[in-house]
Amino acid sequence: MPTDPVGRFLAVLEPHRREAVAGMPREEQERLAAAWEEELGSDDELDTLDELSPPAAEAEAARRVMDREG
Repeated sequence: MPTDPVGRFLAVLEPHRREAVAGMPREEQERLAAAWEEELGSDDELDTLDELSPPAAEAEAARRVMDREG
């Protein structure tokens, strides 16, 4: 499992979104990874899900970030 935020973010994305993000400039990848970490840390609903299934919470936060991006 990657340890840097961008690598962790890429790892939890759906395959088609992973390809799209991997093709972005590093700055954009870092911005999205930061938004993902913010989503994970700020949503109480995700905190509850994280207690039950950390991978599911990470995937849900990634989906939300990408949905907001368009």
